[in-house]
Formats: sequence, C-alpha cells, structure tokens
Amino acid sequence: MLDLDARIDSTLFSSGKGLRELYERFSTFMDRFYVGRWKRWVFIEPVSEAATIGLVGLVLMLALAVPAFRETADDDWLKKSDLAVSFLDRYGNPIGNRGIKHNDSIPLEDFPDHLIKATLATEDRRFYDHFGIDIAGTSRALVTNAQAGGVRQGGSSITQQLAKNLFLNNARTIERKVKEAFLAVWLETRLTKNEILKLYLDRAYMGGGTFGVDGAAHFYFNKSARDVTLAESAMLAGLFKAPTKYAPHINLPAARARANIVLDNLVDAGFMTEGQVFGARRNPAMAVDRRDENSPNYYLDWAFEEMRRLVDTFPKSYVERVFVVRTSVDMTVQRAAEAAVENQLRQFGRDYHATQAGVVVADLDGGVRAMVGGRDYGASQFNRAVDAMRQPGSSFKPYVYAAALLNGWKPNDTIIDGPVCIGNWCPQNYGHSYSGKVTLTTAITRSINVVPVKLSIWLGGKSPNPAKAGRAKITELARKFGLTAPLPDTPSMPIGSNEVSVLEHAVAYATFPNKGKSVTPHAVLEVRTGTGDLVWRFDRDGKKPVQAIPASVAADMSGMMSHVVSEGTARRARLDGIPTAGKTGTTNAYRDAWFAGFTGNFTCAVWYGNDDYSPTNRMTGGSLPAQTWRDIMVVAHQGVEIKEIPGIGAGTKLPQPAAAAGMAASGGLKLPDIKPGPPPILTRRGADILVRVEKMLDEAGKTAGKAAPGDAAKAAKPVSSSAIAFPDSFAAAARGEAAATPAPRKN
Repeated sequence: MLDLDARIDSTLFSSGKGLRELYERFSTFMDRFYVGRWKRWVFIEPVSEAATIGLVGLVLMLALAVPAFRETADDDWLKKSDLAVSFLDRYGNPIGNRGIKHNDSIPLEDFPDHLIKATLATEDRRFYDHFGIDIAGTSRALVTNAQAGGVRQGGSSITQQLAKNLFLNNARTIERKVKEAFLAVWLETRLTKNEILKLYLDRAYMGGGTFGVDGAAHFYFNKSARDVTLAESAMLAGLFKAPTKYAPHINLPAARARANIVLDNLVDAGFMTEGQVFGARRNPAMAVDRRDENSPNYYLDWAFEEMRRLVDTFPKSYVERVFVVRTSVDMTVQRAAEAAVENQLRQFGRDYHATQAGVVVADLDGGVRAMVGGRDYGASQFNRAVDAMRQPGSSFKPYVYAAALLNGWKPNDTIIDGPVCIGNWCPQNYGHSYSGKVTLTTAITRSINVVPVKLSIWLGGKSPNPAKAGRAKITELARKFGLTAPLPDTPSMPIGSNEVSVLEHAVAYATFPNKGKSVTPHAVLEVRTGTGDLVWRFDRDGKKPVQAIPASVAADMSGMMSHVVSEGTARRARLDGIPTAGKTGTTNAYRDAWFAGFTGNFTCAVWYGNDDYSPTNRMTGGSLPAQTWRDIMVVAHQGVEIKEIPGIGAGTKLPQPAAAAGMAASGGLKLPDIKPGPPPILTRRGADILVRVEKMLDEAGKTAGKAAPGDAAKAAKPVSSSAIAFPDSFAAAARGEAAATPAPRKN
C-alpha cells in the first residue's frame, strides 16, 4: 500500500509538472503574438468579439433554420399547394373555383417578354443575380421606408415570395420572415432560376379568386397570358403587391395607377425606353366587367380550407389534385343573406355605429346553406363568420339552462332573481333591477343575467368551489354541442363573456331542434375527381351526429326559447306560421349584438359589430340581428315543407300584440300594416291531389275537343270543374289546400 501510494504521488507530481511546462511553453509561444496598446483595441478585440458573436449567430441560425426546413418534410413539397377545386352548389350549379393548379401548358418561354420584364422590374430586378435573398434590394427598401416613415418598398425577393406561397401563410411575424429567408435559400439550391420564376407566375394570388397570371389574364381580359398587351402586362404585374386593392374589376382607377407605376419601373430598370411604354400609357388596359358575377367568396374560402383538410385524410397513394366538389350552399339563401346584411347596414349602420356583420345559415345536419363573412369581400377577405372570435353575450345562456335541465331542473321551476356575487364580481341585470321569484322560462325570455350565474353555482353542488365546478360542467356540455373555442374559466362565463365563432354558435344551436343530437358544420357534400369518379360523400363518410343531451331536455329548451321570440327580446324575429326559437345576445358596451335561432328546418346565427371592437350605439341582439335573421329566414323557408320543432310543434299563427288586438276590438281603427311572412306551404298530399285534378281537367278538355260535329256547340262551351264529379276526399282536401303555393322542393 505504501508502494502504491508512492506511485500515485509520483504520477500526480509528474503530471502536474508536465502540464505546467506545457502551459509555459504555450504562453511563451503566444507572447510572440501579443499586441498591446492602441493596436489591441483597434484590431484584436473587434476580431475576437466578431468571432464570438459569429459563433453565437451560427448556432442561433441553426436553431431558426430547423423549423423552416420542417416545412419541406413532405416528399411532394412541390405539389403541396397544387390543389384545384371547382365548387358546385347543392343543386349542381357552378359557383366558383379555388386552389392553385400548376399549369405546364404555358412554358416560361411562351409568356410575352414584356410580361416577364414587367414582373422582374416591379418585384425583383436583381432576380438572376442574388442567391434567394437580395441583400442590396432589402437594404435599399429599408432605407427608403425609413425615409418615408412607412412601407414604400418591399424587400422580399421573388424566391422569398414563392417560399411563402408554397410553405407559409401571410402572417406578418418575425418568425415567418425568418422561415421565408431560409426556405428561399433552400429553393435556390433545388430549382433553377427559370423554374422559380415559372412557379411564381403560376402560383401567385392575383385577386378575384384567381391564381397565376394565366388565370388572371382569362379572368380580367378574357384571353390567355400568351396574348396580353404591354398595358395588360403592366396591370397584371401590379397585382402581385396587393391583388385585392388593385384588382381592376373592383377598382379600375387604382389598377391603372398601379400599372403606370409598373411602366415607370420598366423604364427605371432599363428594360424598356419611354418611347416603348408611351403607347401603354396612352391606352391603358380595360378589364372585363365582373360586377354581376357574385360568387359566395367567403363561403368558398371556408369550403376550400375544409377540402384541404379532407384531402389530407385521403390515402398517401392517392395523387389526384383536381376535384369537383358539390357543397351545401343554397344560392337563393346566400343572396338573401348578403342582401339582408347590406340593407340593414346601409339603412341603420351609421345610426348604430356598426360596420360589419357575420351570418351563418345551416341545415339541421350541419350543412351550411349560406355564409356572410363581412360586408364587402373585395375590401376585406377576413371571414368574420369563421375566423372572428366574439363574445356571444346572452346567446350563450341556453347552454347554461340546458345544463340545469340536464341536472334535474324543469322549465317551470322557480328561482330567485336577486343579488349574487362570486368573489368581488356581482352581475347586474339589464336595467339594474331584480324581479324576485321567476321561472326558468321567464328568466331566459327576459334575458335575466343573475339566474344563469346562480344556476352555475348550483351546478357545482357541494364541491369546495361550486361556482368553478358548475362552470366546468357548462363548458363540458358546450363541447358536446360542438363549440371548440377556448372558453376560459371566468366568473362571467355563464352570461357569455367567452368568445365563440358565428359558425360554431349557429350549428351548435341545431342540437335543440335535432332532438339533442349535435352535428358538425360542413360545406362539402360530395367530392369527385375531374373525370367524375366519386371520392367522398358526407352522408357516407362524414362525421355522424352525437347525442349531446336527451331529447326531452332539447324539447324543453326549444319550448323555453320559443318564448324569447314570441314575447321576449327577439320579437322582431317572429315568422308567421313557422315555429321559431332562439336567443338574443348583447355584450358590454354594446360591442357585439347577436341573434341565434332555429326553426324545424334551419338554424341561423347573426352577429353585428366592428372589427376594432369599438362600441356600437346601443345596438342589442333584438334590433338589427333579429330583423336580419327574419329577413333571411323568410326567403329560406319559401317553398320548403315546414317541419315541427320537438317541444313546440308545427306552430300556429302568432297572436296579435295586445295593443293591436285592443284596437281591433274597439272597432273601426285600422291596424298598422305588418310585413307579411312566407305564404302558406302546400303539403305533398295536397300537391298530388292538385296534379290529379289538373290531369282530369286536361282529359275532359281533350274529350270535348274530340266531340262529334253535331256536338260542336257543346264542345265550344268551356268545361267547368264543377261539372266533374270528385270523390269526397278530393273535395275536402282541395278546399283546405287549393290556395296554397306550388309543390315544395326537397329540404
């Protein structure tokens, strides 16, 4: 052991001595390169710091590059956006197209030279000189924008813009710009310059729902991109920057002004002379008038996103990228919804200080019949019916009442409308008053705020925090109805402080007339390939309804909500002869106004407000939203066989208001004109009877026409329907239904 200890000590001593000698030799060697005084701070320190920062920068760039390159993980990244969809309405009529179709039928060399030059001069003059990122162009843009105090020039190269089109979205974030830069360099290593330019010309969005310069040329000028003139090329090249703002079918003066800037760019870049562009300045392009072509653009955008998700579920071996899709949209209802929104905003928007609206009309199976995502698609493509999350206000309360009924309450059970607090939050009713003992039906009819809050506390039972536990039950039930919004847990959640979308809110309400079954909102009914082969069908492959609440609870809720329309806050939504139920909603400071309601045929939600969340001028859900809802539903139920709502029945003509009935009873006073509802609807049996009557009359007429010459006088005499003997059942049915409208179409 002593020997081992000695050896260890000797080894450690020798090693330490050797290391000291090595360090001394290294120090002596490095002293030769020592630089002191001013030379150290002028040369050595900056180089050292630059090396350190550079190393850190390389590590950071690697960390940022990894998420960008994940976007290219798919082997078919070149076809990732290559999806072309032609949309049909529910009856098979074309309504529009979406997607990007890679068009190889026009090679790059077949595009007019002036179109290529106009694109390069405006979008990326150094395209053939940089490696994907134009350092000089980006620096110049930064200086120009700084001097102008705003965005005057874009710094993205064509390769960067293509990377965004292929892999990214339009979000204006630093993360997206970093990914865009890395992907641009990556594209430059995979494709030639001409291939990048060709893809850019084919896949850039050009406004009007078109992609690529060839599609835009056909849409705006009714010609191929091969045949466009210099003036038309300048107008097309001007669309890359802001296709909606400069679309000639929307704003021709702005499009021509932009085209003139493109002509200036051609001259400044040295691609053309002033004399060559003079003719295009004097004779600017004239676009085809497309104002009468009203495609349901908000609906098509949403349907296309649904189709993209649907295609991702197809087998990997499926390579088809061109589809024909039949949707659930009804263009009659769609136009009625658009007209109703525009009419209400035009007449009352300024008075109420409301500028935007969102509407969704859906079947009870979740098929969306109409969608309005805003007042003007040309001005803003943001879909307020799908992407905007707004507070529903009191229109959220039916989920609370449904949870209460699910846990033993009945519509006629009473509850005290009185002060209640959760912590330091004490809800107030509209009008800052209390009603004492009220039934649940009365509470929802009058939209009392205190009652849903008390119900949420009651739902929590004996848990340590009953209010929190009760809200958890409400959230769970709302999920079963189909709401996917975050719904954070806040004390004011039972009275609608959490945000939802118009689409989900509308379709969630279908659970009530659906006997408690929740459905999924959808646009796609049928998918076929370009050759007509059936690929997917909703009734066969789509998501099936889910029983969210018992049918008895749904019936009770429908009955309670019918009082909101007949005698509560939504009297403007009443439909004469059609059973109707729903709930209004108004949020703090009148920022949002809602009416969501349903019949036995459809469900519909209407929202009004402002994009900047500014308050309206005391607009409630019972004003414009309820009136808009009624205007849409009157059209939607034309020619449709009216279905009953469980819990309400088939509906009867609504009673006259008390004031009107009093005037009529007093004798002689003329009642005010009431806007008529939909006409009476002919049932299938009544339609069959009338058809048989018509055939019998035709046969009688033919018999009279074939009479003998001696009976000419008799034949000349018109045949009266009273001269034909009908069975008693025919006569009884005809008396009750003869004044009805033509036979109904299928719902």
